[in-house]
Amino acid sequence: MLRSARPTPIADDGDDFHFCSTCAFSAACLESGYDKSQLRELHVLVEHIGPFAEGEHIFREGDAFNAIAAVRSGTVKTYVNDANGREQVQGFFLPGEMIGLSAISQARYPCNAVALEPTVLCRFSFPSMAALATRMPGLQQQMFRLLSQDIGKAALLAGNYTADERMAAFLVSLSRRYAVRGFPPTRFTLSMTRTDIANYLRLAAESVSRVFRRFQDDGLIRVDRREIEILQPRALEALARSVLRE
Repeated sequence: MLRSARPTPIADDGDDFHFCSTCAFSAACLESGYDKSQLRELHVLVEHIGPFAEGEHIFREGDAFNAIAAVRSGTVKTYVNDANGREQVQGFFLPGEMIGLSAISQARYPCNAVALEPTVLCRFSFPSMAALATRMPGLQQQMFRLLSQDIGKAALLAGNYTADERMAAFLVSLSRRYAVRGFPPTRFTLSMTRTDIANYLRLAAESVSRVFRRFQDDGLIRVDRREIEILQPRALEALARSVLRE
């Protein structure tokens, strides 16, 4: 059995000079020569909202868009319903990642967002953020970079890949995303259900369970309910290479 995995990451608020540990814009600001104390104009744009309870919607498809949000703690799932009412999972968002970027062009959210566990967000007024970005090229570039990453996630699994390749890519992607934010990359808890994972990967739920068992039998991972420990990161990355286009 796995030792207790680290709880869902929660951001460190920093102080008057240091950014929150999962701030999506800190790198761009620091690269532009601004520390937190010099960015009071940006800081007042930030509003902590929540906590949203597990299963509570943050926004729904068609809602008016006027803000983007970063996950401060917890996990968010985005999804749409097709013409037959079936749910199609579009993505999962971890601490430090932005939700709502896909709404910029139409000024309305094109999907639903729901909390998978108690979740707190940092809300940024988009009109104010866009105005500030015109005076801070680094911030503007970071917004474009985040939007590009959002588009890339949506296209990640569009190819004709095997169930093993898709699952390997999913686990490697989660590992890297946690690592970027300073959290353990090889031991984490899945806040999404296996049904949600299967939906996102466009697999049957039974296929997800079989792949987990096969990966565990092969010594790639260790699984205890929703707790995952990656035992052979390089082997998993090799399996995911074609999906991740590396």
